[in-house]
Amino acid sequence: MSYTCAVATPHTLATDAACDAVRSGGNALDAALAAAATLAVVYPHNTSVGGDLIALVRTPDGRVTCVNASGPAQSRADRAALAARHGDAMPVTGPDTITVPGAVAGWDALHEAGAARPWPAHFEAAVRHAAAAPVVRGLAEAIADADELIAADPGMREVFRPGGRPLAAGDTLRQDALAATLAELAAHGPATLYGGPLGARLSDWLGLDDLARFEVERTAPLSRAFRGYEVHTSPPNTHGFLLLQALGARGPLAAAFHRGIADRAAYLADPRFVPVDVDTLLDPDRPDLVAPASAVSGRATGDTVAVVTADSDGLAVSLIQSLFHGFGSGVLDPSTGILLHNRGSFFSLDPASPNVIAPGKRPAHTLMPVIVTKDGRPAWVAGTMGGKAQPQILTQVLLRLLEGADPAAAVAAPRFVVGGLEVGQREDTISAEADLPELGELAGTGAPLVELPSRSEWVGHAQVVAADPFAAGSDPRSDGSAVVVHM
Repeated sequence: MSYTCAVATPHTLATDAACDAVRSGGNALDAALAAAATLAVVYPHNTSVGGDLIALVRTPDGRVTCVNASGPAQSRADRAALAARHGDAMPVTGPDTITVPGAVAGWDALHEAGAARPWPAHFEAAVRHAAAAPVVRGLAEAIADADELIAADPGMREVFRPGGRPLAAGDTLRQDALAATLAELAAHGPATLYGGPLGARLSDWLGLDDLARFEVERTAPLSRAFRGYEVHTSPPNTHGFLLLQALGARGPLAAAFHRGIADRAAYLADPRFVPVDVDTLLDPDRPDLVAPASAVSGRATGDTVAVVTADSDGLAVSLIQSLFHGFGSGVLDPSTGILLHNRGSFFSLDPASPNVIAPGKRPAHTLMPVIVTKDGRPAWVAGTMGGKAQPQILTQVLLRLLEGADPAAAVAAPRFVVGGLEVGQREDTISAEADLPELGELAGTGAPLVELPSRSEWVGHAQVVAADPFAAGSDPRSDGSAVVVHM
């Protein structure tokens, strides 16, 4: 008998961990889990044990399930108190931005979905790399960009500025406390974090009761037919509907992306608190909202990893894992080595907003895994880094796949994003790589145009695997690799 598994991740060590898992008897789920745990160590500006996870899993019986492990605001969240401290908007970093981290619970849900290897095996590579791992180009650039944030936190300084000097490319990243935490998770399971001894050590930042109450949500995906395929993504509280909206748009892509920005701001929230009418949002005949051209804060890059796998048994996984902004909240707990995300910064403090912060409420979320099937069988598995631009990036990648590009060509091709990427940029700004063939056409729209260098990280790190025939592509904008393992 033969067995094949395709893998793509944004870091070569994570891809190596996934391939080792397959060669040790694992399947596509095992590969994804080994890669995800490794990325939480070697790509700490983008993901962490203290972040969120949202995934799609296609099982051999043909069912596609969304695993939503996005954490809610803590029970002590108080909109009025936050507004008194911070004014009209949530802060970008700091303790007030920390929501319950769902990544580890998400790993457990994926393990239970049909992984072949035991739970501790998923952590083997991660524990080894936490003791010592090379600093790659992307991490070195992120450390340099975030020097002020790192210098302000004792835990961050200890890890990323050892001896008072920021780590640079080629240096060794050592995370002894995180290695111990990963070993504890491997030995005792997620319960040690969600209400157990590990969670108790995070009590300065997170309520133990909030951790203990956290539950992963398993739901049907949001799915629509497109050009003979079925495109599956994550439903609200994520903005996956913006991908389907853009694919179904009748006009220029830039206009569809601009419309999505307005819809996300006006309607997206946790559906457990606020109804989100996806069918209406996907109606191409619905009147457009006027998207704001106001200044925005933050940037779209440096926050997320995508791991995509598919195997010859029919398993397919799109796993998206995130800190939100680069290095998340800027709070690294020294006792555990856990860097905590700042997903709460995406909440609104406007009482009239559907996304206003409330205890137990999940924020509107930018993570959105994608699986494309044809006649019920996996065709492509995709995901990307890119914050609010994820639907736009994946739209362009999927259109290229549908036009016949292989995964490597589809993720490497030049692309553009609509929306402010820098602090102070307007939401109608178009940022495009210099080698994009449509650059002149975009310049003619009259929107502010920012020309980016080719293969700019500002347009994300996309990852794709194909399942028929097997192929894989990792975005050259990342530090990753793509492999098809034949056994």
